[in-house]
Amino acid sequence: MVADTAPTEQAERDARALHDDGHPISPAEIAIGVIIGRTSEFFDFFVYAIASVLVFPKHVFPQFDPLTGTLWSFAIFALAFFARPVGTVIFTAIDRAYGRGAKLTIALFLLGGSTAAIAFLPGYDSIGLGAAALLALFRMGQGVALGGSWDGLASLLAINAPEGRRGWYAMIPQLGAPLGLIVASLLFMFLISALPAQDFLDWGWRYPFFVAFAINVVALFARLRIVVTPEYERSFQHRDLEPAPMLETLRSNWKVIAAGAFAPLASFAMFHMVTVFPLSWVFLFTDETPARFLLIEAVAAFVGVLAIIVSGLLADRVGRRTMLGVTAAAIAAFSGFAPQLLGAGEAGEAAFMLLGFALLGLSFGQSSGALSSEFQPRHRYTGSAFTSDLAWLFGAGFAPLVALWLSSEFGLLAAGAYLLSGAIGTLVALWLNRELARNIG
Repeated sequence: MVADTAPTEQAERDARALHDDGHPISPAEIAIGVIIGRTSEFFDFFVYAIASVLVFPKHVFPQFDPLTGTLWSFAIFALAFFARPVGTVIFTAIDRAYGRGAKLTIALFLLGGSTAAIAFLPGYDSIGLGAAALLALFRMGQGVALGGSWDGLASLLAINAPEGRRGWYAMIPQLGAPLGLIVASLLFMFLISALPAQDFLDWGWRYPFFVAFAINVVALFARLRIVVTPEYERSFQHRDLEPAPMLETLRSNWKVIAAGAFAPLASFAMFHMVTVFPLSWVFLFTDETPARFLLIEAVAAFVGVLAIIVSGLLADRVGRRTMLGVTAAAIAAFSGFAPQLLGAGEAGEAAFMLLGFALLGLSFGQSSGALSSEFQPRHRYTGSAFTSDLAWLFGAGFAPLVALWLSSEFGLLAAGAYLLSGAIGTLVALWLNRELARNIG
């Protein structure tokens, strides 16, 4: 059947001819493509996340008090995580019918288009509740596109990892998260510092969304340079990394998908607890300026980069399963005291961020595709994509909303309860799936 063959569309063949220069794709080129792709995606992610705290409560929800407006903003923020599995289903069908290059091109233009559309978003003062409806629509467009932007490069890296180096190769895709946060934080910090407050709220906040679109275009061509080459396609076919039907994948691999979705829960919950949530708390409940805290966030994210690199070295020594378990236990301990540091002044905020990102890096560095090798080869590509979607949905989608609501109602210590639940989820998942986890590393 056509759906099960290599791409045959003329556009796909043209893309191959354009990007194939005749030399084999090396692991280093795959790694660079992974980092560029993930950094662009996370830059989009954090541009939206920062605007969810600093802009949308006033621009879209000015009829509410600042806290309620931010909670509504975080509710729309979560929509992308619901839309992401839908995107995986849609774009898996596109991949099977037209090829990975066509799928990736459509997905990244949808991501960039949805992001750029937010830059033109009218406010509540102009169209009333229509502003929230448009924001929700564009946010879901981002989520669908993120589901479709899965290119399998991370899985190819993991499978090609030399014996005893799986942990090192697993951490490479994760570097995109802190790198994207660094760029987004510094860009917003510059705009906030350079512009009067009213100018920033009127038009200055829109520029990062235009930049995100431009970065997506660059990332698209960097990834197409790898994805549409015949050598890459041969690697995927040889490694059984072709898209499989979604229902078939779910029926035959549901246990691995469930285990893979909950195994990184601690890391993904921690992800938003040290990125989006603290910015909202500091902005709403302290006198700290957003520009200063964004600088702290950028510095802490650099610590996260170093910690992710260290996670790769440690995982190859002790195993990825051990890393996931130990860091989940450490996150559980962190949840019991660290959130209160946000209420302890500037020194406490810095300590929370630096310690949090160090712990996040060690955990997040090994959280992606922890059980990808356990999928049946035919379903590894599709199963890994869908597992990632569910992990983000359960672990991170509601974290800013729940943490802010809990902390505003019951104090900062209560925010740690959400983080603790993620750590417990990871430990329980590893315990219930000992036979699977034993083969991680």
